[in-house]
Parts: sequence; C-alpha cells; structure tokens
Amino acid sequence: MANVGDPRLAAGREVAAYLEALFVPGACLGVRADDPLTSVTVVGVEEVTTIRVPSGRLIVDSPWSEEAGREIVARIPPGTYPVEAAWTEAPYEHGGEQFDGRECAATRLRVSDDPVVVWEAGIGVNDDIGDAEIAAAGFYSDSDATGAIADAEAWEALTAPFHRFLQAAASWGGSGGDRDTADLCDGWFEKSTDDDLKADLVAFDVAEGWSPVWIGRSRAGTVASIIVPGQMATSPLA
Repeated sequence: MANVGDPRLAAGREVAAYLEALFVPGACLGVRADDPLTSVTVVGVEEVTTIRVPSGRLIVDSPWSEEAGREIVARIPPGTYPVEAAWTEAPYEHGGEQFDGRECAATRLRVSDDPVVVWEAGIGVNDDIGDAEIAAAGFYSDSDATGAIADAEAWEALTAPFHRFLQAAASWGGSGGDRDTADLCDGWFEKSTDDDLKADLVAFDVAEGWSPVWIGRSRAGTVASIIVPGQMATSPLA
C-alpha cells in the first residue's frame, strides 16, 4: 500500500488554484475551448444527496468497470456525508439558438468544513508510488464517461444494478431496461442504495478517458474533501 504525505503527490500551484476555485460561486475557471471570448463561470454549488460510508474506506472508479474497483488510500471516519456539484455556465450559440452551456464542473464529497491547505493525488491502494505519472492518479472511464464514489466494502453490491443493466442489454440486443437506481439533478447524477449494508453509491459524469481524483487535506492532515473534476468545455486538468 502506498503511503500518504509524499510531496510528489501534492498538486502544483495552478491545479491547486483551480481546485480551490471549483466550488466558489462567481469564480472564472477559464474560457470555452471553442470560444476564447466566453468565460466558464461557476454559477452555483448544490448538495446533490448524501452518501453513507460505514467502513470509512472509499472506492472512486467507473461503476461500469468489471474490475474490483479502485480503492483509494485516503481514509475518512465512518459516517454520512454530503455529495456536492459545482455548476458552471458558458453561453454559446448553435444552429441559431442560444444555450446557457450549463455543465457540472466537478463532484465533491465534503467530509468536513475544515479549510484545505494541501491538495494531493488520490492514489489507490495498489498504485506504484514510484510511477512518474502518480500526480495524475485516478481512474479510467470508457465511452460511458461515468465515475462513482462509494464505500469500498459495499462496492460489489452497489454496482450490481449497473452490471445487471449491461447483462440485460447484451441479452436484449442493446436495451437494458430500467436500473434499480435513483436519478438526481435531471440525470446528471445517479444513486444506488443498499439498506442491508447501510451504504450508498453516487455516480456522476466525468470526462471520457482518464479522470483524476484529488484529496483535500486540512492543516491537521485529515481528509476534508475529495474532488473529481467533470467534463467541461475547458479545464487545466483536462
């Protein structure tokens, strides 16, 4: 298992500033990649739902993955925590129509209200700390472009609805029917619950391909928040 506290894991100044700005209403995160005159601005922060983490161990990975799930090294006290979304807007025109360009810039598990003094890469328990790419530690999401966060000990049960959907889709020729999950925020988020295990999973949109996971630590070294950036028109983390 890799150890936390390694200076190689610390986010650089530019990335740290970006992570700090993500959940600040009014903050400008950059400009649209296809229109450098249009700013991407944080327009709101919303609590999407809460998530139960009875073991204090977390997996942050694609819920569609057939692997065991990427457990991160960082630990949090067992409990129930808010999951928040940072919303941005970057207006644009297409086909003669105006659109607000609303996106979910990032998803955050807010563990405490303690100020974050350092951001570090969210390394996994099986990551090689000597890897030159460790600062971009995260998970891979294929064309589904979905990430999820859940209690590590309940991951298999909580991702079961996603895998049943895939199996049904394969059997029925492309349509998997309904999943036993709850849609939140007009489909931007999805929640899977297991009351026997008293645990939840929250799924959210990410950029297709590699998604970094960032851990915000307080001055005392405890985990204050966990952030996964979303899919945006522009981002220094892309």
